[in-house]
Amino acid sequence: RGVRREQVRRGMVLAAVGSQSARSAFRARVYLLTPEEGGRRKPVADGYRPQFYLRTTDVPGRIALEGTARPGDTVEVEVELGKAVAVEPGLGFAIREGGLTVGAGTVLSV
Repeated sequence: RGVRREQVRRGMVLAAVGSQSARSAFRARVYLLTPEEGGRRKPVADGYRPQFYLRTTDVPGRIALEGTARPGDTVEVEVELGKAVAVEPGLGFAIREGGLTVGAGTVLSV
């Protein structure tokens, strides 16, 4: 209410006041696609820097994990985004690298 169409851009979230908060870090469960599913061939390690696609926005980020995760693994990780975006537990997202989707995740906690 009170927001004009020209004030809204791709990736923005319209919500009731106080119902959402922007975060740049969260805990997530992530599944890494296998090469047969179109994913990576090599494992990822702490510090991996893919693109995260949340709703209609994409933002660079970093994954923190203990050890490595191989294609086909499901792991819990800490995600640190390059900018704050509206996230909440249960939100799904895609992980992309070089124009390919290499994983999928769900926000566990913010």
